Amino acid sequence: MLKIWGRRNSSNVRKVLWCAEEIGAPYESIEVGGAFGGTQSPEYRAMNPNGLVPVIEDQGLPLWESNTIVRYLCARYALGTLYPEDVVARAQSEKWMDWTTSTFAGVFRDLFWGTLRTAPADRDEARIAAALVRSGELLAMADEALSRQPYLSGEQFAMGDIPLGAFIYAWFEMPIQRPDLPHLAAWYERLKQRPAYQRGVMTALT
Repeated sequence: MLKIWGRRNSSNVRKVLWCAEEIGAPYESIEVGGAFGGTQSPEYRAMNPNGLVPVIEDQGLPLWESNTIVRYLCARYALGTLYPEDVVARAQSEKWMDWTTSTFAGVFRDLFWGTLRTAPADRDEARIAAALVRSGELLAMADEALSRQPYLSGEQFAMGDIPLGAFIYAWFEMPIQRPDLPHLAAWYERLKQRPAYQRGVMTALT
């Protein structure tokens, strides 16, 4: 059975849980990291020397890095659907996967942590406000792409939707003043109709 280590309220762990639900793989979820601890144990560090979540073990293979895990699971268990066989279609998915991690995630982290995981007295309101503005500017890029196609991956849902989709849950559910991004909002509504998204992503934010 697939094993997934990581706290369920981590966006990077949500990616993997959602992916596992989409491919229909039976899995065991083991909560570690954050308040659960456990990521610095010798056993965990032997699987992931970074001491971060998530980590999976599949058929004896330990694997870390959330986007790599998503690619691996989709290629192994959903080749031709979640993992496009066509190299051009696959590149379109991978573009959005890597953009989410390299460009959006760091900016959004300031907004998310500042809003939901920092006591009001300790919040850096200027930093939060700047992160909100910049997050909206970045998400406008996704909104524009979604004005031309129903999914970031193209005409069909695929792995390219998973990384940003895992973060976008918090974007729409946090108590913030969001800019009007109608195509992004419509995409989020489509994701919410997916039972795998409901089970893997739509859990407590904190």
